[in-house]
Amino acid sequence: MVYEDVVIKVRSTFEEADARRIYEHVAFEIDIVGEAAGAMYFEVSNRACVIEPYNYYDNDGVFVASADVLIKLSNLEVKLKDALESGMLEFRGNEQKLKLCLDNIRLPGVKYD
Repeated sequence: MVYEDVVIKVRSTFEEADARRIYEHVAFEIDIVGEAAGAMYFEVSNRACVIEPYNYYDNDGVFVASADVLIKLSNLEVKLKDALESGMLEFRGNEQKLKLCLDNIRLPGVKYD
């Protein structure tokens, strides 16, 4: 697997997410470690999700994970909350912005409580 494949897979899942309930700008950098290493960012802007293969230095937080974990998240095999709680995914940054996204972004095909 190469970096570009990870970006394409993450983009295909998360750009389809429904962020209409978020009215503020949110930006997270995602650092891929190990195989397919690189950086990309996830942004909520104008109530839509955007994934781009660039560093985002003025971010609200940074996620760190392997490509395998990001692919599992993108395939909806693992929930983001579970990945964070288990340590598969690390987050450093603004916990309130993270909670805003976790509570309000909806992925297609996923049932929410």
